[in-house]
Amino acid sequence: MTILDHKIDFAVVLSVTKANPNGDPLNGNRPRQNYDGYGEISDVALKRKIRNRLQDFGESIFVQSNDRKSDSYNSLRERADANVELEKILKAKVSSNDEFARIACKEWFDVRSFGQVFAFKADKGSGVSVGVRGPVSIHTATSVSPIDITSMQITKSVNSEPGKDRGSDTMGMKHRVDFGVYVFYGSINTQLAEKTGFTNEDADKIKQALVTLFENDVSSARPDGSMEVHKVYWWEHSSKLGQYSSAKVHRSLDVCQTVEEPKAIDEYDINLTELEGLKVEIIDGL
Repeated sequence: MTILDHKIDFAVVLSVTKANPNGDPLNGNRPRQNYDGYGEISDVALKRKIRNRLQDFGESIFVQSNDRKSDSYNSLRERADANVELEKILKAKVSSNDEFARIACKEWFDVRSFGQVFAFKADKGSGVSVGVRGPVSIHTATSVSPIDITSMQITKSVNSEPGKDRGSDTMGMKHRVDFGVYVFYGSINTQLAEKTGFTNEDADKIKQALVTLFENDVSSARPDGSMEVHKVYWWEHSSKLGQYSSAKVHRSLDVCQTVEEPKAIDEYDINLTELEGLKVEIIDGL
């Protein structure tokens, strides 16, 4: 496997239909919005979905969600301790941060892709505080037009605790976006790829994860089929620094609504401005 030797930019166009793409815990779990009313999906949520897809592909993932664990470890420290080489460093009186980072990047796909902060207290050894910067960066997804949020009150048919009267915990609220088209962008940096050992093959797996982003991502807030990837745009430059800046590449994609209140992806225009000497691969969602 060869280390990534050329810059990559990408963009994803997705739609949301009667779902909550990313609830805001500071706002009653309503779908995230900015001050102008446009919907948002945080970069953290997007990376979580990419990690889940990579896990489905059989890749080793360090930051696993509790409901999708592929091992028996209940914390990041336990997962790190399970690696014999990392355990030796953690227990050593003098730790090597560079060696710790190298082993972690080799062991876990998400560490060499997105980076990771390792801050573990000393346990007979010196402990570690290591920061790894990953080559894959992802922007927050933003809706093309302001979103309308529908809220409904829901109830449970039984009490959680014994008692004759229905408890307050049987009442709740559920929020959704009736329809919205979101776009997010990302890049893969070759300089950081050299440091973490990120390869061309790793980049291809990231691309596969983007195309299938919402597979196995079902929940009551996001029913199956309510989140859909429509297009993935994948630009591969011919050099490490790239022919164009990421900002210019991302601006070459324009998504705009064609009606006042769009209700389907067909009511949006997706236009791509060709950049001389830069090829783009356009992949349809599943």
